[in-house]
Amino acid sequence: MSRSVPTRRTLLAASLAAAATATGAAPGISTASATGRAAPGKPAGGPGGSVDYQAWTTAADWRAGRAEGTRVAAGRRPGIVIGAARGTLDYRDPHGGTERTAWEYATWTSPVYRPHSGARELIASWNAHTPPGTWVRVEARGTYTDGTHTPWYTLGVWAEGDGPDVPRRTSVDGQGDGRSRVWTDTLALTEDGARLTEYQLRATLHRAPGSRATPTMWRLGAMTSAVPDRFEVPATEPAAAAGVELSVPSYSQNIHIGRYPEYDNGGEAWCSPTSAQMIIESWGRRPAPEDYAWVEPSYDDPQVCHAARATYDYQYEGCGNWAFNAAYAATYRDLQGLVTRLGSLHDAELLIRAGIPLVTSQSFRADELDGAGYGTSGHLMTVVGFTGDGDVIANDPNAEDNASVRRVYRRRQFENVWLRTRRKLADGSTGSGTGGVCYLFFPTRLGHSQLRALASVGVE
Repeated sequence: MSRSVPTRRTLLAASLAAAATATGAAPGISTASATGRAAPGKPAGGPGGSVDYQAWTTAADWRAGRAEGTRVAAGRRPGIVIGAARGTLDYRDPHGGTERTAWEYATWTSPVYRPHSGARELIASWNAHTPPGTWVRVEARGTYTDGTHTPWYTLGVWAEGDGPDVPRRTSVDGQGDGRSRVWTDTLALTEDGARLTEYQLRATLHRAPGSRATPTMWRLGAMTSAVPDRFEVPATEPAAAAGVELSVPSYSQNIHIGRYPEYDNGGEAWCSPTSAQMIIESWGRRPAPEDYAWVEPSYDDPQVCHAARATYDYQYEGCGNWAFNAAYAATYRDLQGLVTRLGSLHDAELLIRAGIPLVTSQSFRADELDGAGYGTSGHLMTVVGFTGDGDVIANDPNAEDNASVRRVYRRRQFENVWLRTRRKLADGSTGSGTGGVCYLFFPTRLGHSQLRALASVGVE
């Protein structure tokens, strides 16, 4: 059984599901423009809550924000970099990654963004390059319906490396104001009836004083949602992608059991980075041999060990931080990564038909997903296609070897365990589900059909 989504995320999903019941969340999904204002909503492709993904990615987007020491780096992939540092601040790494405490910094703050409807949850994701000696902090601040604000919450201290010259990658526990709090990678409202009507994101870029190095941030965005409480979701019929299967590598997490237990207990809990690595390589990207030269040479698939190390969250003590997995994907050449929610398997079919595989997060008892052979409180796998009858073809990393990773799961069972927010446990108590959370990774250059498919699920 995979355990890569630990108890804190289970508690998060349960609290969100209870809150959605109390507030009567309305179904629907919206698309968003890049200017900081919501475009008109459109009906969801299937069951789902109110979901809105917004990102800042273009030179115009970056210029629309408030720059304090940052400047826009133009080019084929525009981003923000440190121009003239705003000053120096102290940051003491709580995990002992570096002894340095003084850092030059510059900040960029997004325009105020108003989701299509009030949000119960916000998950940020970002794409950045951090040369040695540099790192980034990503924060979010929301506005409640009464006009008051949340604190600026830290949603990640992140660097693509983990050398002695940067702080270790981490989420931040203990953040809350009595109405909302942060659970690892997610800002969640905890007060009955509370909603966020708008939010801002803030990126702070850091480097050693006197250095000329700078991080570059290419994408900064967030998914907001208010998914209704549900044990069951309506069934969908096969549609756009019946009979389509994409070519995606098959990697088992279980062959890595016992390897590098300092990274989330070894392969036993590596479903997230293993799934991420499959999708990354499906786009033709792989780590260079020097990136995984630290891995024992006798180990198969050393790039999976590399992915686990590169996604490890030292506070969460796991590799399942959703935002960190998306950020890891974007460390590869011209690749983007983000976290969002989909409304139905029809949404997944549109992506698969366009050649875009996805990583899904779900929880289930062994008797709820025929062919899995296990139950889990949280597990990630890849959706790579659909049979002619519309069943889901998944590369499930919870397999004994690479040859047994490919599975076919019954459509009705898969969509329910993925899209629901509540579930019955074997002892009769109530557990939780993710409500359609997924990772999407895709190149910066896409065809028109791929761009249309992403736009159809609210991603620009």
